[in-house]
Amino acid sequence: MKENINDVELVEKLQSKINLTGKEIAKVIVGQEETIENLLTALLSNGHCLLVGVPGLAKTLLIKTLSEALNLKFSRIQFTPDLMPSDITGTEILDEDQTTKQRKFRFIKGPVFANIILADEINRTPPKTQAALLEAMQEKTVTAAGVKYALPNPFFVLATQNPIEQEGTYPLPEAQLDRFMFNLWLDYPSFEEEMKIVKNTTGNLSVEINETITADDILTFQQLVKRVPVADNVIEYAVKFVNSTRPNNDLFKKEIAELISWGAGPRASQYLILAAKTYAILDGRYTPEIADVEKALIPVLRHRIIPSFNAEAEGITTVDIINKLK
Repeated sequence: MKENINDVELVEKLQSKINLTGKEIAKVIVGQEETIENLLTALLSNGHCLLVGVPGLAKTLLIKTLSEALNLKFSRIQFTPDLMPSDITGTEILDEDQTTKQRKFRFIKGPVFANIILADEINRTPPKTQAALLEAMQEKTVTAAGVKYALPNPFFVLATQNPIEQEGTYPLPEAQLDRFMFNLWLDYPSFEEEMKIVKNTTGNLSVEINETITADDILTFQQLVKRVPVADNVIEYAVKFVNSTRPNNDLFKKEIAELISWGAGPRASQYLILAAKTYAILDGRYTPEIADVEKALIPVLRHRIIPSFNAEAEGITTVDIINKLK
């Protein structure tokens, strides 16, 4: 019984800390409440995020502000066509001992050895370099010369991508896309929000971001999310929905048979439940509902369903397909 009481107190502490974090981020970022909520949800669920939006929507600023509020080590990697894998993971150098004059290789850690990684414009670098993040995102380790190096914990990759300018870009491999828990699309601000943005950024306004959550807090909250109980009917809804996106599955709807080439894998079901758990405790509830799973459908499945040629020809997006499946 004591564990339950502690978990109840932890839920209250989590809500308080997340509310404070939201207020700190709001000092700099105008609007984008849903995006901020999903970023924090992914962090608490131990997942990664891909942010897609046109230039000027403060994607980079949002991530930098989040790292300041979270009191975590932040590292920004600007992805360019000439970026090499060792520029991300680190490299070995030949070092000479000044006393013994013996030479040996020493590993110099790259920028990936941080808590929050901003992979800026991740699609501007070739697949070989993009793949340098694969092991880091999944295993939270880096292998160099046959030696594994553990990454700091918590470890959170936030990648940005521009959906308009495709010249000189490289599509992310499906294996890498699948490692992102959420694919978040940032929209233009409203007229009122843009008025506030212009006022804030063209004057002498100086903002100080206070630290609200420590690394230990995040690790504790991530364990709390895993302990949240989920009813079988909620899990069944998530798994059935994911299965309904697979053309070779019995749950696949014939009316959208020509719209999907490939459906989502099991990782989608896992992330739907983790997101639902987090949404629930952020709302002060101790178990998720089907509505929580529905809330996560688009950000979790948007990058995991591959539309067919027919769908693309008709201008039908993955979001349209998800809505048809509901």
